[in-house]
Amino acid sequence: MFQTTILARKRRRPEATLSQGHDKVKFRDVILYLVERRMGKSRRNFLSNLARSKGFCVDDSLSDHVTHVVSEGNTAQELWNWLEEHDLKKPHDKHVLNISWFTESMSAGQPVPVEMKHHIPNPAVERRSFPCTSTNPTSSVSPFACKRRTTLDNHNKSFTDVLEVLAENFEFSGNQGPCLAFRRAASVLKSLPATLRRPGDMEHLPCLGEHSKAIIEEIFECGSCSKAEEILNDERYQTLKMFNSVFGVGIKTAENWYCRGLRTFEQVLTEPNVRLNRMQTAGFLFYEDISRPVSRAEANALKVLIEEAVTCVNPSANVYITGGFRRGKDFGHDVDFIIRTPVPGQEDGLLQAVIDRFRSQNILLYSDFQESTFDLKKLPSCRFEAMDHFHKCFLIVKLRREQVLEEKETDEERQRDWRAVRVDLVAPPIERFAYAMLGWTGSTLFERDLRRFARLERGKLLDNHVLYDKATKTFLPAQTEEDIFTHLGLEFIEPSERNA
Repeated sequence: MFQTTILARKRRRPEATLSQGHDKVKFRDVILYLVERRMGKSRRNFLSNLARSKGFCVDDSLSDHVTHVVSEGNTAQELWNWLEEHDLKKPHDKHVLNISWFTESMSAGQPVPVEMKHHIPNPAVERRSFPCTSTNPTSSVSPFACKRRTTLDNHNKSFTDVLEVLAENFEFSGNQGPCLAFRRAASVLKSLPATLRRPGDMEHLPCLGEHSKAIIEEIFECGSCSKAEEILNDERYQTLKMFNSVFGVGIKTAENWYCRGLRTFEQVLTEPNVRLNRMQTAGFLFYEDISRPVSRAEANALKVLIEEAVTCVNPSANVYITGGFRRGKDFGHDVDFIIRTPVPGQEDGLLQAVIDRFRSQNILLYSDFQESTFDLKKLPSCRFEAMDHFHKCFLIVKLRREQVLEEKETDEERQRDWRAVRVDLVAPPIERFAYAMLGWTGSTLFERDLRRFARLERGKLLDNHVLYDKATKTFLPAQTEEDIFTHLGLEFIEPSERNA
């Protein structure tokens, strides 16, 4: 017996006209603004026209002239966070009201007196009026990492280290939801200006779910987390982490090897049914070198090396270090560079020429060059891709000891006058340079929340290529990272404060 389901296509409602001029304004002292978030565009249009038909003045944009802000379905915290993002001169002087005041006013045909039951109070003001026992001023912490300034000074490392172990374990299991939840919790703690002193300090922090809070409470009580200790001693976790540390080996490949019963590198390399690709072969061949952290001194030496190669091809091009080193880190697992060419089209063929020069200098150990697939006609994309579409290459190069300034050697390192180092090079078109620089600087969670903020709070789509305004259906140009933050209505955050 077959059951047929007919899915009727919903007819799109014509959008209501938002013209203010058709209705006579009776109540000029009251200027309404209806918050579209949660309410929805169609309902907001309907209610706006209803209010105008009764003589109310309704502003389509949130400005300092608005006297009454009306919200439906928003929590007090998210609403006030959203209001404070608009940098109004006196946001606390406005009536911030729930929908009940609006419906009562529509029924009465005039603005009804504002009562306590209509108000949506600011939680931050309430906490200041009724102090809690917490000594940590956490009420102003944003739920978006792109609005928090996170330096490398982590005052809550005892908590974040545990949360990140739990996150990594869920990532190895392919369970992205809990993984992201623990990473966001750790990110919030990293941004705090002081150490948590008691469980009560967590009360008003965003992004801390019940599981994260339980973990932190256990650390307060016992000094450690039993679940994290169990994970660190787990054979599966240890093996997957070891396999995943090999260049070219992702989580799925590591899981596949583990399920085959492989537990060591030697077993992988001697297993006849395991076939390594070029990247994995290089990863094992140079594992001892590229698994060791790269120092800032080594990163600077690599920059000189790349600048020399680039200048031979294009003297007007510039090389910029990105990634963790641009955020202020002293060590990294590789070094990322973006090459800026001043004229459109000059990026074509540049990376291949750099690779050829390194090969002629006998310092190229591995290369994987990827041609640009950038096509503005295929953008914007609602689905974020981990890799952008610019010219890029992933290299392993020889870095000679003599090229590194202020670098101390061990006895073992003196046996060879070079070490293998991982290097990534990107060459975007000049008009995409700011977006590429922002994306490659990181951190991962900062970039994720920047895209999330753009989509949810600003109605825009952001990736390493473009910023697209869905309302105007236009791509927004940017010469610098500051331009992108300005388009999003965000205060500019320096790279050293993006360590989310």
